[in-house]
Amino acid sequence: MSSRVFADTSALYAHLVANDVNHARAANAMAALAHEHAVLVTTSYVLVETYALLARRIGHAAVERFRSDIAPLLEVVWMDEVLHEAALDLLSERRSRTLSLVDAASFVVMRHRRLDQVLAFDQHFEAEGFTLRN
Repeated sequence: MSSRVFADTSALYAHLVANDVNHARAANAMAALAHEHAVLVTTSYVLVETYALLARRIGHAAVERFRSDIAPLLEVVWMDEVLHEAALDLLSERRSRTLSLVDAASFVVMRHRRLDQVLAFDQHFEAEGFTLRN
């Protein structure tokens, strides 16, 4: 059975952007996960965040490249009202200025799907007890 690893914006962005400080690490991690036949799981919120960052920082060609080359490889959990409210509850509990709704939603989905590994460069995941794959 293949491992299942959550994919965060920080790693998806770094993988696509050659001049990102974490690009080489992201590319190596993605290659290792592909070799393991790992299933990459993410949320619709991570997709929105990734598309927005790519459009603003790199341009729409990068958005189209992500949409055609990477997004189809991801198992996407589409955020519904229940997951959204659970993420807002977690955000309210944490009261952290640096924790985003996207990250809180990711934590909720990871726990719901029993995922303990994450492809990310965001230390919030490690602080939440998840294992970074980078």
